[in-house]
Amino acid sequence: MRFVFLALLALAGPLAHSVAAAEAPAGRPAPASQGAKAYLLHCSSCHGQTLAGAFAPKLKGTVFRAKWQAQQETALFDYISRTMPPASVGSLTPETVGQIALFVAGVNHLAAPSLASLVQGSGQPAAKTSDATQRSESGGVGAADENRDARYRAAMAERAALLDKLTAVDEASLRHPPDGDWTSWRRTNDGTGYSPLDQINRGNVQGLALAWSRTLPLGTNEITPLVRDGVMFLNSSGTVLAVDAKSGDSLWSFERHASVTLIGPPVTQPRGMAIFENLLYVPTSDNHMIALDLHSGKVVWDHLITGMHKSLRITAGPVVAHGKVIQGMSGCAGSGEPGGCFIVGLDGKTGAELWRFRTVALAGEPGGDSWNDAPIENRVGGSVWTAGTFDAEENLVYFGTGQTYHIATLMAPTAKPLVTNAALFTDSTLALNPDNGKLVWYYQHMARDVWDLDWAFEQTVATLELGGKPQKVVMTMGKLGILDLLDAKTGKYLFSYDLGLQNLVKSIDPVTGWKTTDPALEPDPKTPKFICPFAIGFRNWPATAYDPIRHLLFVASSDSCMDFIWNKGEDWDITYAIKPRPGSDGDYGMVSAINLQTRKLEWSRKHRAAEASAVLSTAGGLVFEGGRDQVFRASDSASGQQLWQTRLDNKPSSTPITFTAGGKQYVAISTGGGNPNDVLQQNLTPEIEPPVHGSTLLVFSLNGETSVTSAAPPLGLAFVQRRAGARNQGE
Repeated sequence: MRFVFLALLALAGPLAHSVAAAEAPAGRPAPASQGAKAYLLHCSSCHGQTLAGAFAPKLKGTVFRAKWQAQQETALFDYISRTMPPASVGSLTPETVGQIALFVAGVNHLAAPSLASLVQGSGQPAAKTSDATQRSESGGVGAADENRDARYRAAMAERAALLDKLTAVDEASLRHPPDGDWTSWRRTNDGTGYSPLDQINRGNVQGLALAWSRTLPLGTNEITPLVRDGVMFLNSSGTVLAVDAKSGDSLWSFERHASVTLIGPPVTQPRGMAIFENLLYVPTSDNHMIALDLHSGKVVWDHLITGMHKSLRITAGPVVAHGKVIQGMSGCAGSGEPGGCFIVGLDGKTGAELWRFRTVALAGEPGGDSWNDAPIENRVGGSVWTAGTFDAEENLVYFGTGQTYHIATLMAPTAKPLVTNAALFTDSTLALNPDNGKLVWYYQHMARDVWDLDWAFEQTVATLELGGKPQKVVMTMGKLGILDLLDAKTGKYLFSYDLGLQNLVKSIDPVTGWKTTDPALEPDPKTPKFICPFAIGFRNWPATAYDPIRHLLFVASSDSCMDFIWNKGEDWDITYAIKPRPGSDGDYGMVSAINLQTRKLEWSRKHRAAEASAVLSTAGGLVFEGGRDQVFRASDSASGQQLWQTRLDNKPSSTPITFTAGGKQYVAISTGGGNPNDVLQQNLTPEIEPPVHGSTLLVFSLNGETSVTSAAPPLGLAFVQRRAGARNQGE
C-alpha cells in the first residue's frame, strides 16, 4: 500500500497536466495541480484516474455538466464536503475539498468561485444536514428524486418526525430532566452524574449487549453525548451530529474545522456541550462558542471568545443559567503574557459577552495581595478545565480552578504564607452570580500549589444531614484524592475526606480546612522530590458520580507517584517523571465508594489498568466505568462487586451516559483515548497497547428483552474492602 501511495504521488503532476490539457478550453487556465493531486489521492480509486468512472460514476461529460450547471457555484463543494469519501465522511479539510471541487469543475468547464472564497465560506460554520431535515417548498421530506423509493421516503419521514417532536429545554428541565434524558454534562446542572433509571439493574445487567455503534469523524476522545426526547447529540472534533438514539441513524450533521493552531501542549477537544430552549451550544477548539438550532443544526450565532493568551483554549463544556451560557477558559500558561484565565457569561440568544471574571487576582483587587507582590506578567494560571455547575436555589454557579504554571513567584520567602503567597484564585472553588459574574464567595482548597496538584474538577451539589439537620453542600476532590465539602450558600468549610494515598499533605485543620504540607517535599532546585500522586493526580478530569439516595460518592482513580524537580530559572520551571508507588502490587486503577453520611469508605476495588472514564451511577444499583485496558464494567453500587464487563474497541476516555429511547434504557460510551492521561500513564502498564487513532460511539441495551423489570432486586452479599490509612477530617 505504501508503494501505491507513493506511485500516485509521482503520477499526480503529469496526470494532472494530461487531464487538464484534454478537457480545458483554449484560453482558460488549467486546474490547479494541487487539486489534481488531491483528486488522485482521495477520489481516483472509485471515480477513475481520468474521471471516467470505475467503481463509482464518471465525473465528466454532458450528463455531469448538465446536472451541476443548474446549481449554485458552491454546490459541488458542499456535496463533496457532506458525502465524500464515503468511508470517512468529514476526514478532508475544507481546503482539500475546495481543491478537488475546483479541479472537477475546471475539467467540466463549470463556473466556480475561487479556492479562497470556498474555504473562507466553510470557515463561517454551515450545517450540513441529512435529507431528514431537507424540506421541499410543499413540505415534503427529501429531494425530489424519482430514483428514491417509498422505503427511503418513509425512513426520511420518520427521522424528520423525530426532530419535529423535540421539545425545548427550560430551566426546570436542566434542573430535573425527564428520567430518560441526559441534558447536561453530568445529566443535571448540579453535577451528580446520577440517573434515576432502573430498567437495567443489578439483577439483569448480565444481559447487557451492544445495541448499535457508530464510527465518529476522526478526532480525539472524551466525548459526552446529550440526549433529549430520543435524539442524541454528540461532537467529535468539530463534527456535531444529531442521531436517532434508538438506532444511531443520522438526523443532521454540522461540521466546523478549527481555523487556528493553538500554541502549547496537545489538549483534547472541548469535552461537552449544553442545551437550552431550542439551541445546542457547542464550544470549539479554537475558542468559538456556536449556537445551533436543535432541530436542524443550522447556525444561529457564532461568538469568538478572545483573550490575551496564545495558548488560551476551551476544554470544558458550558453551563447554562438564566439563559446565559457560562464558559470557563483554560491553558493560560503565561509565556510572558499576563493575567491568568477567566470565565465568561454569554447571552444565550445572541452570543454577546455579558461579563467576564478573571481567575487570577490582580493588584488592588480582592486577593490581589496573595502573589508575593509579583507584577501582572508573573501572575499566570487559574485554568478552568471542567464545566461548572448551577445551584438555582442559591443562584450560584460553581467552578474549580487549576494551579499556576510558573512557581518561582511563589518560592520567594515570606513571613505570612497564609496571605502573601496563596496565589488566589488558583486551586479554588469560585461561587459566582450567573447574572453579572460577580464573586459571591470563594474557598481555596490548596494555597500556594507549587506541585501541579490542582483542584480544577467538578463541583457537585448535594444535601446531607449534618448535626441533625439538612445541609446543602458543594463538594469537590482534587488530584490529591482529598475531598472537601463546603456550605453551598456561604463557602464555609465543613469537612474533608482523604482517601489516604497522597504523601504531601500532613494535616488538615478541622475548622478551616487549611492543608499543611510536608516541609521535606518543598521544591529544591534540581533535587528530585518523591511525591504521591503523579502530576496527573490520583484523580483528574474523569468525573465522580454521586448517588443522592445512598449518599455514596464514586471515584475512579489512578495510583501513581512522581519524581518532582524544580528547574529554577527556566521558562517551564517544573518537570516530573511518573513512578510506581513503593511496594505497589501492580494494580494502578481503582474505583471507590465513599459514604458521605457516615464519612467512611464503603468499598474499593482495584484493577491492573488505570481508570480512563468518568463514573456513571444509576438507581438500578449500578456503577459504570472503564479502564485503559479497554474494559467497560458495571458493578453493584452498594458492594462494589463486579457484575458485568465487556471489551471495547479502544480506550474509553470519555463520559458514559444512560438514557431511554422508545421506552427502553440504553448505556452509551465513546472510545478513542489519546488524551494526556492515557499518554502519561503508559509506562506503568507497558503491556497495554496505546490507543488507536479514531473514535467510536457504542450503545448497549438488554439483549433481546422486550420487557424489563423496573425495580432493582435486594442487595447481594457484601463485598466491602476498607482501605487502611483512609482519613476523615473535621466537622
